[in-house]
Amino acid sequence: MRISDSIESFIKELMTDGSSEVELRRNELAEYFGCAPSQINYVLATRFSPDQGYLTESRRGGGGYIRIVRVVQSGSQWLLYLVNQRIGDSLTEDEALRLITQLRDRQMITTDEAYIMAGAVSAKAMAVPIPGELKDALRARTLKSMLTAVAGRNRS
Repeated sequence: MRISDSIESFIKELMTDGSSEVELRRNELAEYFGCAPSQINYVLATRFSPDQGYLTESRRGGGGYIRIVRVVQSGSQWLLYLVNQRIGDSLTEDEALRLITQLRDRQMITTDEAYIMAGAVSAKAMAVPIPGELKDALRARTLKSMLTAVAGRNRS
């Protein structure tokens, strides 16, 4: 297991005790895992972002801390966040693929559905003679439409 995976698992384990929030000291965490504090920053930036349903707050200095708060608890809340706030009017292929992977990882869609969604927002599917900005706008609308269908299915 890579160090980043270990740090992520450790933090998530602390949050499974019924708490949606955890407060840590960056240097103590780095010392515990035998890594540089920048490795902790990397894990926070890539694994505990708003896209994953977390907010992080940090205060530097001797009494500094990191607070991680899980802001999106349920699947339907996360879908609403994606459709109404995260995706916006434009979405790159890489951003779309990351979101689809998160949906699959959260078991909100099957692996087969993830492949279909990824194909629908791929560069190959958007290979039409229009400017890139319009392709990103079309990709955003397409993904929002698919997410709305998933949300409707989950209500039943």
